[in-house]
Amino acid sequence: MTVLYEDNHIIIVNKAPGEIVQGDKTGDKPLSEMVKEYLKEKYNKPGNVFCGVTHRLDRPTSGVVVFAKTSKALSRLNDMFRNGEVDKTYWAIVKARPPKEEDQLTHYLIKNEKTNKSTAHTSEKPHTKKAVLHYRLISASQNYYLLEIDLETGRHHQIRVQLAKIGCPIKGDLKYGAARSNPDGSISLHARTISFIHPVSKEKILVTAPVPEDNLWKSFEVKDTIL
Repeated sequence: MTVLYEDNHIIIVNKAPGEIVQGDKTGDKPLSEMVKEYLKEKYNKPGNVFCGVTHRLDRPTSGVVVFAKTSKALSRLNDMFRNGEVDKTYWAIVKARPPKEEDQLTHYLIKNEKTNKSTAHTSEKPHTKKAVLHYRLISASQNYYLLEIDLETGRHHQIRVQLAKIGCPIKGDLKYGAARSNPDGSISLHARTISFIHPVSKEKILVTAPVPEDNLWKSFEVKDTIL
């Protein structure tokens, strides 16, 4: 866990692949508890420390996560996420070149609770939810392509299933069609930036999360910096 931004009301961290944002049936220590321990130690706080979860990232993904340090910030951030007032940009590494260098994808997703997997359809069907994203190809290596993705909706496994639907499963994502897993069990999906109006101060917040410590990720990050 790396702290990217902190003030009296919010704390923004860079989640490593494999970490969970909130406690689940695995019993593994979640990021929310790590943040609490960090705050307790940093400020020498006795008793319980408040840390509100405002949104989540899938366990195998990495990147920027926002936590609330006060109940006021939590309730306002929850409303902002619900109302689409928070802009998030993702990076994804895929093996196959996408059909277009830039495109908007619209699908209708249905989640299977038993398998924890979503299926994308090109037309609306019963119980589906509309999913919209925009991607653009921003870099390429000899074997892989780096896509930048902006979400218009926030559906279960949305980026993973929509990219798989166009023949571009994310590197390492066996669940959605990747040929091989990544050595550390991650998938090559990274929440790169987040921007929003601060829930209390009303200042514009823009935070960028460094990519994971991986040679392929690092090579793409360097290219992006040069461009």
